[in-house]
Amino acid sequence: MNAVLDRAHFDHMTGADRALQREVLELFRVQASGWTSDIASLREWGDAVHTLKGSARGIGFHELAAACEAVEAAAEGARAERLDALRAALGDALTALDQFVADTGLHAL
Repeated sequence: MNAVLDRAHFDHMTGADRALQREVLELFRVQASGWTSDIASLREWGDAVHTLKGSARGIGFHELAAACEAVEAAAEGARAERLDALRAALGDALTALDQFVADTGLHAL
């Protein structure tokens, strides 16, 4: 099973700079609450999902990015189910973020 957070990718993208990683993860967590609200609305999901996809890729949340792509590609009738999977993937990503913080000794976000 693949890790939810590709730590090697995240280290590469941040130069393994713990202060930068903390800043990026804090920003991701804050934005996640807004994305969650927008994704909950079947009318407002588009921009939120697209932005989330890019952020997830940059950090190394590959499964979350794939879930975003699935929503974007879904036919209207299948979108609600894909949005549910996306919400679950976002929850997994936030849990992985917390685990990364604990494992690396970054202060709590």
